[in-house]
Amino acid sequence: MHFQLEMVTRETVVIRLFGELDHHAVEQIRAKISTAIFQGAVTTIIWNFERLSFMDSSGVGLVLGRMRELEAVAGRTILLNPSPTMRKVFQFSGLAPWVMDATEEEAIDRVRGIVNG
Repeated sequence: MHFQLEMVTRETVVIRLFGELDHHAVEQIRAKISTAIFQGAVTTIIWNFERLSFMDSSGVGLVLGRMRELEAVAGRTILLNPSPTMRKVFQFSGLAPWVMDATEEEAIDRVRGIVNG
């Protein structure tokens, strides 16, 4: 498992996930993103699942947990480009409203409130 965490703005972070997300990898990601949220900087997380091939239930827990943390700062979450299998998992877990098929730039524009077209 490999991941990249990029602060796009002071408030917005993009998390790119590669390979397989299991309970071992979840701990690394949780520590980094939770620290940023609790410091008061991050209010939006864009999870890019485009290059993720597998995610177990701990991955869903990771997303849900960060969403709960963001509630304290009226934060937002976008689940970007999940595979068809992950999309079903998100539907069953109630996360379908946060799924978006777009580029990272389009997701960032949506967060900023920019509407095109």
